[in-house]
Amino acid sequence: MSRRKWAVSLILMAILGGCGESPESDRAVEPSTPATTVPTTETAAASGDAVELKEFEVPSRSRPHDVAPAADGGVWYTAQGSGELGYLDVSTGKTEHLDLGEGSAPHGVIVAGDGAPWITDGGLNAIVRVDPATKQIRRFPLPEPGANLNTATFDKDGTLWFTGQAGVYGSVNPATGEVRSYPAPKGRGPYGIATAPDGTPWFSSLAGSYIARIDRATGKLEVFDVPTPGGGARRVWSDSSGRLWVAEWFAGKLARFDPATREWKEWALPGSNPQPYAVFVDDRDVVWLSDFGANALVRFDPETEEFRQFPHGSPNANVRQILGRPGEVWGAESGASRLVLARS
Repeated sequence: MSRRKWAVSLILMAILGGCGESPESDRAVEPSTPATTVPTTETAAASGDAVELKEFEVPSRSRPHDVAPAADGGVWYTAQGSGELGYLDVSTGKTEHLDLGEGSAPHGVIVAGDGAPWITDGGLNAIVRVDPATKQIRRFPLPEPGANLNTATFDKDGTLWFTGQAGVYGSVNPATGEVRSYPAPKGRGPYGIATAPDGTPWFSSLAGSYIARIDRATGKLEVFDVPTPGGGARRVWSDSSGRLWVAEWFAGKLARFDPATREWKEWALPGSNPQPYAVFVDDRDVVWLSDFGANALVRFDPETEEFRQFPHGSPNANVRQILGRPGEVWGAESGASRLVLARS
């Protein structure tokens, strides 16, 4: 069967009783609670500047998975353990939680141009939008069950693209509510996803050990295997020149792919048992990773090709995703119920 015929479209209308505004949209927001900050400072010898790590405690049951800087200076995070969307007021350390509904298990969160957080919710098997002002919830269910939703990104036209570890990827048109889903090559594995400067989305497959460029018009893919067979491409991010950086979980390596030359390059992370999970490129084109093996954030300078580790203040912090804004890099410590901020 062709990919075009396989693609499933579902138009979602924002009406009660349909697939739009959910009955949970008026659930109460959890009262704010103060978060403890744990500041530590490390000096990065490679570049000569200081990096401050600051940790913010969030409710212990929340088990934060992903983070996304909010438009107002705060930070959104998915509370996977409690089925909620969390918000951290960075200036006060207080948090608020919004119940996403029975069965929710939110994974990823990103912020749209209008400031609204969008969530990939594996428990609800739906993409979820939250109005940041009214806290109204709108769901965009997937046409097939059990996608095991992971991460999302917006392309240059404002279409949201998502991954599902069960072996799917797809899109949501926020204007029309149309949801499309496609089968991924090699089946299970689609995990991280990011948008390059030209507006093209790319995703990584953990089980498939590849990255793929998505044709926004057709949904078709161009697939590129990582250099180390079975390396495990968990997450992917683009730098300002369009080169793709990949965290190879099983190989313990950082990989870079240049779409212009189609050439790969790899670097082994320091330590005896590196486990790079998340990857993010900041506004200065510095690469950041989370390393489960070292229990640290890791910074890689592409100019000097040197790594620098910044250990977490909490044991088994398990940062599963990294995002940022100019001057700030944020991660969610799923194993410690904290958010971590790196400033440099």
